[in-house]
Amino acid sequence: MDPTHQRTDPRILRTRRLLREAFVELLQEMEIDKITVNRLAERATINRVTFYLHYKDIPDMMDKMADEMVEDLSAILEQTVAGEDPTNGEEWPMMVHLLEHIAEQSKFYKVILSSRRAPVFTERLLKLLSKMIQERFERSEGNVGITRAGIQRDVAIWYGSSALIGTIVSWLRNDMPYTPAYLAKQFSLLRGRFYDKR
Repeated sequence: MDPTHQRTDPRILRTRRLLREAFVELLQEMEIDKITVNRLAERATINRVTFYLHYKDIPDMMDKMADEMVEDLSAILEQTVAGEDPTNGEEWPMMVHLLEHIAEQSKFYKVILSSRRAPVFTERLLKLLSKMIQERFERSEGNVGITRAGIQRDVAIWYGSSALIGTIVSWLRNDMPYTPAYLAKQFSLLRGRFYDKR
């Protein structure tokens, strides 16, 4: 983790958290183009001047929120990857930890990933999942299976990351009927079904 991030003033973190929560609430109630700085500041119980101390405008705030989301998820993935056995098709600890985090922040993820007017979050998550799948292929023998099947590696990565994000969004929209561990197991079984055929 970036050491400067650790030293961030708690008041700054609190203000950003209030703005993030207010943004999610307003996004549940109205289209994104109806959300103004005034509405956001009022909902977050701060003044407009305070908003502008943190962000240039709402698109800048969304961009920075997406950056923070990716930082949080990347930190989870980096912590997990050291202890993961890539040859074990029964477990996918990286995905379990990722889904646990998403479940803990389900209100945020459900709203921001479902909003068609805020694609920055979905695009960043898709990029992160694509990177995760690519690294997993490189650490395992998954490449052998897709090559033998005549599947291009980039197509397999596009397919896998799109399937993952689509499934995560559906899981959230359906109020998470499966535990993170169970859903990760399902992903692992599907991965084995489609990519590890030798």
